[in-house]
Amino acid sequence: MRCPYCGGSDTQVKDSRPSEDGAAIRRRRVCPDCAGRFTTFERVQLRELVVLKRSGKRVPFDRDKLQRSIDVALRKRPVDPERIERLVSGITRQLESGGEAEIASEAIGELVMEGLKGLDDVAYVRFASVYKNFREAKDFEALLDTLGEASEAPAGAAPARPRRGARARP
Repeated sequence: MRCPYCGGSDTQVKDSRPSEDGAAIRRRRVCPDCAGRFTTFERVQLRELVVLKRSGKRVPFDRDKLQRSIDVALRKRPVDPERIERLVSGITRQLESGGEAEIASEAIGELVMEGLKGLDDVAYVRFASVYKNFREAKDFEALLDTLGEASEAPAGAAPARPRRGARARP
């Protein structure tokens, strides 16, 4: 493994331990040339996946890109990082075990939306607004309708409290 600091090709593993519920191995490495320390992760890859983009372009599947897009949707949301990692690992496993070496980007987007819907409604709406290229408020309304009437209080429930600083309406 090359050192990310000096480019040295002979780094040494100082510590290895299971990570991500045993789905990966976390390795702490040190470079003998510059004494730089860094962490690597080793994961099982069942097959080489290729993503077929809407433009027709084919690119290798990038787990880190999937992770980043989910992280952006979940930014500043109260979701445990372990749940996020399980979502990313689950989507990756689902894609790898699907039997197809080439996957449409739309299929990946749908899997992410399905996962986010069960994880956090706000992140689901954020991701969907970019993924589905929302242009108007009615696009959001249509999506919120598909989330169900979860925002309506059930019969007999206490009314929602107004936001802090919001004025009460007569």
